[in-house]
Amino acid sequence: MVLVVLVLAQAFIYIKGYFGVDGWFGFGAVFGFLSCLAMVLVAKVLGYVLKRPEDYYDDGKSDV
Repeated sequence: MVLVVLVLAQAFIYIKGYFGVDGWFGFGAVFGFLSCLAMVLVAKVLGYVLKRPEDYYDDGKSDV
């Protein structure tokens, strides 16, 4: 809800960007969403790369 209010407020308040694109309407919301999406996707890929088999630490002996 707060994000919606802030993005709508940008329609009435002039934002001067430092790099040009950061002055676009809704840039902060879009950039934040895409950054979060990229972090989730990188974490998924990293999970597949670092995943070990279920019996990775099993020495073959059964304690039961």
